[in-house]
Amino acid sequence: MADDSIFLIDIDKILKEKAGPKAKRVPRFVVSYLKHIVHQDELNVFLKEVSGKEGVDFLEACMEFLDVKLDIRGLENLPKEGLCTFVSNHPLGGQDGISLGYILGKHYDGRIKYLVNDLLMNLRGLAPLCIPINKTGSQSRDFPKMVEAGFRSDSHIIMFPAGLCSRRQNGTIKDLPWKKTFITKSIETHRTIVPIHFEGRNSNFFYTLANVCKFLGIKFNIAMLYLADEMLKNRHKTFRVTIGKPIPWETFGKQKTPAEWADYVRELVYKL
Repeated sequence: MADDSIFLIDIDKILKEKAGPKAKRVPRFVVSYLKHIVHQDELNVFLKEVSGKEGVDFLEACMEFLDVKLDIRGLENLPKEGLCTFVSNHPLGGQDGISLGYILGKHYDGRIKYLVNDLLMNLRGLAPLCIPINKTGSQSRDFPKMVEAGFRSDSHIIMFPAGLCSRRQNGTIKDLPWKKTFITKSIETHRTIVPIHFEGRNSNFFYTLANVCKFLGIKFNIAMLYLADEMLKNRHKTFRVTIGKPIPWETFGKQKTPAEWADYVRELVYKL
């Protein structure tokens, strides 16, 4: 398989695409630092090695590369019938997404789909498991169609309803408020909601950077640039994954708004 048919990290190319002619003005030391912080060379070696793997096989290769070990609680709670929406807190941005896809993909013979942004869609190995979502680019108007396609599919859905990985708020590391989409679409498509708690955290530097950017009103998610670095800092670790009891879609009645139900499930996750 030729290199141009797989996704490789190319900071020079990304800068040209995003900044156009202005990319030439970016100092070389800045470009070198960006390549270093996203671990361009190391990750590209891995991506070349696994270029023929897709779906759950690709996730398994990622698990081995990161040397992820899992302490899974509550496997007996995974429903045997019907379609589910699996929702989890998002503490890491790397190992959590890979691990949940691996656990559920193995259990359900690959019948899973992530609702993810278009950045992850570039990982060819992950593409078969993804419903692509690009909320910022030209696809933004198609966002509802993509969500609809995911929930109308015959696969289980994996979602991180916070959208972003957890932040430090008032001294506590927790998800931002969860968006209500998983509630409304699960009711519409009669999907059981299964809450999952993933135990883990990023570095203090990551949380401080995210909060400084928020304080300064910087719209671009600079902290996202450091997720690859955080992922590699979290290598060779064991993470506890707790699967909660399934919640039938009929539970989510008119006594609460969808946003209140989303908050209710979020709190359930943190009690697991």
